[in-house]
This record gives sequence, C-alpha cells and structure tokens, in this order.
Amino acid sequence: MNTPVISPDEGEIVALYRQLIAEKTFPCVAAKAALSREQIHCFVAGHMACPKDDAAILEFLYDFIDSYRSSDQLYHSASIIFSAPGNCSEVQFETQLWHRLQALSDLDAYKYPYDKRVAAAPDQVDFSFSLKEEAFFIIGLHPNSSRLSRQFEYPTMVFNPHAQFGDLRAAGKYEAMKATVRKRDIAVSGTVNPMLRDFGEASEIYQYSGKVYDQSWQCPLHIKHKK
Repeated sequence: MNTPVISPDEGEIVALYRQLIAEKTFPCVAAKAALSREQIHCFVAGHMACPKDDAAILEFLYDFIDSYRSSDQLYHSASIIFSAPGNCSEVQFETQLWHRLQALSDLDAYKYPYDKRVAAAPDQVDFSFSLKEEAFFIIGLHPNSSRLSRQFEYPTMVFNPHAQFGDLRAAGKYEAMKATVRKRDIAVSGTVNPMLRDFGEASEIYQYSGKVYDQSWQCPLHIKHKK
C-alpha cells in the first residue's frame, strides 16, 4: 500500500488516534489487534463538510482494499480522520458522515459494481457499504457522540472490511470477540448500544454514526451503482 505523506500536524492527529485505541478502556479488541499488527491505515483529511478531499480519500481506500486483499492476516482497518470541524455536534457529524459516504459511493459507481455479497439498498437487512466491490462496516467517532466509547476529538470514519467478520467466524474467533467488545462497551458507556444488531437482523446503517434512531428515520444514502 502506498503510504500517504503526513505532515507534522497530521502525524500528531494520527498519534492521538492510535493512543485512543491503545487505551485500556477502549472497547474494540479487534482495533487493538489491528494496531498491534500495524494494520490500521490512516488518512488525515481537511474539513469533513468539504468535498475537496473525496478523490484522495477514495484512492487511499482503494489502496487499502488492495493491501487487505493481498494479506493472509486478520484484523485490518482504514480510518479517515478529519481535522475539522472541531467539537462538532452529533447532528453535524451525522449529516457530514452521510454526505461523505454518498460522495465516495457516487465516485466509486463510475468505476466498479457493488459488492455482490451484500445488498445495495440501505433498508435491506444485509446491506453494507461498498467500494471497489468490497463491502465495509462503518464506525463513526467524534467529540460529542452519545456513546462514550465513540468519542474522539476529531471526526473520524472507520472502514472495516465486512468479509473479515466471516473470516473471524471461520477461525472460531467471532463470537468471543463480539461478547468481549459488547461487555467493554457497556463498561465505558454504561448501557447496551440500542442500535446494536447482528448482520442480517437489521440494516447496519443504524450503527454507522453512533446516533440513536427511531423507526421513522430514513437513511439519506442513495446507491447509484448499476446492477
């Protein structure tokens, strides 16, 4: 994978992100495993509301996909960390998250079909976000998340290859990892995440931003890939 050139300020942001994952209370043990294996890839972008970095973000994620596919190791993750806005609200983050995912999906649709292993309609229970025919489960982090376990001072989108979950199941590691993560998340946030569902039970879009949704909410993401 081509490593993006990181300025000193960007290097400090990435260091803070790695420090967050390394903290004892951070609940995601898969992220910790990826960190210990040096398999967390980071790209620092500008303002989350601005589209100027979309093409560069997409190329970074394409490189990550190539690297992930060529590896025989578990635990790979790609994180897009935005240097602004500072102290964004949960509503701001949610709005900008869907704008960026929509923009990335639109650009990807010019080059690649959708990952055939998942549904392309966000309201389907087996939906997952696809780039370069590789499905991803997205995790959002930001300073004012209602889930304490998702709080980080810079708005961040984490891209986890969906196929990894199947690989973890095949290796007999998924259920134990899931139970550990959920237990640790409760310890940090105090409650069970009300949006938490296993793949196939409900669309994973409700878990991306970290916000709590009711049944009236409609996802603004529109997939434009040709069938």
